[in-house]
Amino acid sequence: MIKAQVLRTPFFLKPFQWLALSLIVFFASCSKKDDTVDPVDDPSVLVSSTQLATLTKAELTAEAVKISPLLAAYVKNGVIVYKLTYQTKNTDGQTITATGAVIVPDTNEEVPLLSVQHGTIESDASAPSNFQPDSEAATFGALFGAQGYIISYPDYIGYGASKDFQHPYEHRASLASASLDMLRAVKEFIAKENTTKWNNKLFLAGYSEGGYATMSLQKKIEEEASSEFNLVASSCGAGAYDKTAFMKYIVNAPTHGIASYNKLYLWVLLTYDRVYGLNRPASYYFKEPYASGIQSSGLDYPIDVSFNSILTDSFRKAVADGTDTALAEAIADNDVYNWKPTTPTRLYHGTDDQLVFFFNSQNAYDAMTKLGAPDLQLIPVSKGTHSTSIDDFLLGTLLFFTGK
Repeated sequence: MIKAQVLRTPFFLKPFQWLALSLIVFFASCSKKDDTVDPVDDPSVLVSSTQLATLTKAELTAEAVKISPLLAAYVKNGVIVYKLTYQTKNTDGQTITATGAVIVPDTNEEVPLLSVQHGTIESDASAPSNFQPDSEAATFGALFGAQGYIISYPDYIGYGASKDFQHPYEHRASLASASLDMLRAVKEFIAKENTTKWNNKLFLAGYSEGGYATMSLQKKIEEEASSEFNLVASSCGAGAYDKTAFMKYIVNAPTHGIASYNKLYLWVLLTYDRVYGLNRPASYYFKEPYASGIQSSGLDYPIDVSFNSILTDSFRKAVADGTDTALAEAIADNDVYNWKPTTPTRLYHGTDDQLVFFFNSQNAYDAMTKLGAPDLQLIPVSKGTHSTSIDDFLLGTLLFFTGK
């Protein structure tokens, strides 16, 4: 069986760096709290909540000015940050304890709820519930919270309280269920707290793995939980929605040979091998010396050549012609592009993205349009890469959600 290990080397992309550079000093000085709210009586998913930090409007405005005076004009309120502990299901169906952050605006006004699904993170320290100053939650999350959104930020399985489990990277069902159960926990938290006024509107957003998780969550809510939430809009950035086409492409076509990108392709393959019980030996997938190296080192084994060149000819052929039916079914189970969303949806993607290729969003747009999606737009970021397209996604999402 292939041995998969936790990703330890620094991830190539730090989401929303332009915010983090300006806010890192500020968040390091945030007031930390140790008080814990008692568990809800007989909750369906919520276990407990712990206050982590309080950020005032004046502090947030001062830091926003350092980024742009225009950005400061959008700051409406301070925020209070909590860690929520809740129950969800692991990939094997077992109930486990998970965590996430909820960022609550300090206001008496009725405000909407925004579920943000984070991008790929390199370690548990970056999980939203740890609210580290350079994390996505403490930058992207605080920015939206300061504009009057309640922010639900799930850690996902494999981080926070569930860090002893392997993160099921790019696994549609568990990303969706962990995010949906976090929303249910936030809903219970708001009811128990009885001070935050939620206007019952729900928005979704995420980039990279977060874009894929957002699309997965949107599909699950629309198909299974529409009576629980009033989903108003969804913004998905650079997600790998067409897993079948993506896998066939990287398995059979020459690609970049960027080691940090290849590590993520490997992570997906190892995850599906484990979660779907394929349990193939490394030699089934990889040529030597890669088979031995991955068998012993997992994700730590460096791959700085085109990903398809490390694969066995028999495996590549099996993927191309579909004869490896077990793997094909596992991959197809993670497709989230060929369905009809009824919620207003925007797809942002850089046209020169070498990590998550642009055809993922194009294929999703084409399939959804053919099925009759009523309010769907594809926003290509011209010549944008996976990292340089983030600003367009962030600003576009702000404008898209405004006024809805």
